[in-house]
Amino acid sequence: MASPITLLLVRHGQSEWNAQGLMQGQTAHVPLTGLGHAQAELAAAELAGLEPGVLISSDLLRAVQTAEHCARATGLPISTTAALREQGYGVLEGRPSRELWDVVDWTDPSWAAEGGESLAELHARVAAFLGQLCADPPADVVALVTHGDTIRAAQAVVAGLGADAMPAVTPHNGSVTRLEICD
Repeated sequence: MASPITLLLVRHGQSEWNAQGLMQGQTAHVPLTGLGHAQAELAAAELAGLEPGVLISSDLLRAVQTAEHCARATGLPISTTAALREQGYGVLEGRPSRELWDVVDWTDPSWAAEGGESLAELHARVAAFLGQLCADPPADVVALVTHGDTIRAAQAVVAGLGADAMPAVTPHNGSVTRLEICD
């Protein structure tokens, strides 16, 4: 049995599309706002006090910009991976989120927008990534800079829950969520 690993999941700071109320998904080029940089700075300071041994980020710009703050605060280099990306919403990305309540079937974990990814696919992607961390731990404390739905998927995976039982509450921008895995 592997030793426990502490995960420190950092949700990226507010992005321009968060501020505009647009569905981001895996749209790669969306930067942080000024508030988002301030949130990332606060998260980075919190993270530094928790002493992670490695810093891994989603490869989407808003997460990488947040990870840059974390790297400065911790002195760690950043590695990026597509495994930590947000759920893909395909053709719905860039549309106002408020217009999507009647379009998205939020109750069906196998539903996906055209060109997108279902919650079940997101859950499986996150489970595979966390499984790799447990199989070959890079450190005892691992900082992951990622996205709201990805954090909810990680919470479900660690709790032994499926995609149909992911937590309903998305962590706030610039928050740090602590989880223990591999024990």
